Amino acid sequence: MPTSRRRFLASSTSLAAAALAGPAVVSAADARRPALLGGTPVHTGPWPSWPVWDPAWEEDFLRVCRSGRWNAAGGGPLADFERRWAELLGARRCLATSSGTTALITALHVLGIDAGDEVIVSPYTFIASYNAILAHKALPVLADTDPATLNLDPASIASRITDRTRAIVPVHIFGLPCEMDSITALARARGLRVLEDACQAWLAEYRGRKCGTLGDLGCFSFQQSKHIPAGEGGAITGMDEDLVDRCNSFHNCGRPVGRFQGSGFFTRGSNFRLTQFQGVLLLRQMEKLVAETARRREAADYLNARLGAIPGITPVRVPAESRGVYHLYPVRYDARAFAGLSRDAFLRALVAEGVPGSAVYKEQYFDGLLDEAIATRGFQRLFPAERLKAYRESFRELRGNRETCASVVALPQTVLLTGRPALDQVVEAFAKLQAAAPALAAAARAKS
Repeated sequence: MPTSRRRFLASSTSLAAAALAGPAVVSAADARRPALLGGTPVHTGPWPSWPVWDPAWEEDFLRVCRSGRWNAAGGGPLADFERRWAELLGARRCLATSSGTTALITALHVLGIDAGDEVIVSPYTFIASYNAILAHKALPVLADTDPATLNLDPASIASRITDRTRAIVPVHIFGLPCEMDSITALARARGLRVLEDACQAWLAEYRGRKCGTLGDLGCFSFQQSKHIPAGEGGAITGMDEDLVDRCNSFHNCGRPVGRFQGSGFFTRGSNFRLTQFQGVLLLRQMEKLVAETARRREAADYLNARLGAIPGITPVRVPAESRGVYHLYPVRYDARAFAGLSRDAFLRALVAEGVPGSAVYKEQYFDGLLDEAIATRGFQRLFPAERLKAYRESFRELRGNRETCASVVALPQTVLLTGRPALDQVVEAFAKLQAAAPALAAAARAKS
């Protein structure tokens, strides 16, 4: 039952507050029978809604309204957020942008990505990672995914490098850090830039450093579903002040900024600025983000230990001395341990038990977006026909990503913000379906 990540997040968090149903008299046989086959669901109450509004923030919003200073100019809450976000991550600078996508577009421009270039990127990601590269008329070259981590497999990158390659974009998917030491070492050896797509990785840590500070630049998203949401919004972080000033200029219509004065007049740019209202929202949620990140990590550790003991369920591996933040909580599903029950049939049974689950991403490079792009006049002029043919054929080499797309089962992050009783119900649902897998598989075959 493939579905989009955002549709999944919206549907799984639309109920008002976490609550467990009251006790009911259920026979032992009925409790063991999957809800999909007429049994009683393990969880019958709603899950937490998202995002969460706090009335205490209203006065700050009114203060901005009354000030008449609503755009990014002149400091205000937005500048305060940029300063505090940089401090929280350990970055030298932060620049707020209108979205995670525009953060990526801006950063790629500043890192020198131009028409006819190639950029290596993870195939297992939200489509914005591809689109930001295409926006520069550059080719998003897909290295493979490591199914154990769901992230870019460093061993697959070297084979994708050509004389046109200019950068690598590792994506810390679901807030799980990539193996950045291997990626940055390869990039340095080949003279390539590294842009971290940390749009789902707020406060994720790789070996003592925050994601978004490990490459040349890092990008974040504050869209509606994110752990620190502002409806829309993004940010670029970096340790090189000159690069961030260049980003500032590009996102501000090409105006001279700080160390980047250009010729003293406008240079190339766009309007990717955030508003002061969103700055208020982000500022007021920073302490909340820190506290909730700790809760999500504790809950994920608990689920990893419990679900990992169920045959056919494997938690995702995070690099040593690193910590994820779980924009979604994923595990890998092995149908062989579930009597051949397909992953999609398992998901239908899981949802029937009252536990929201999704397959999230599929092999989206077969959906037509990249075919459409490379068939345009621009790409046909920029790249030889044999290069585009080899590029298209390379999608079939992504065996690790194919396995990843076929095996992931993910829960929304709001499940991690519930108490231990609800987490135990999640574990109970997985265990119940494992025990009943032969019956579920037989029912699925009969239905088909």
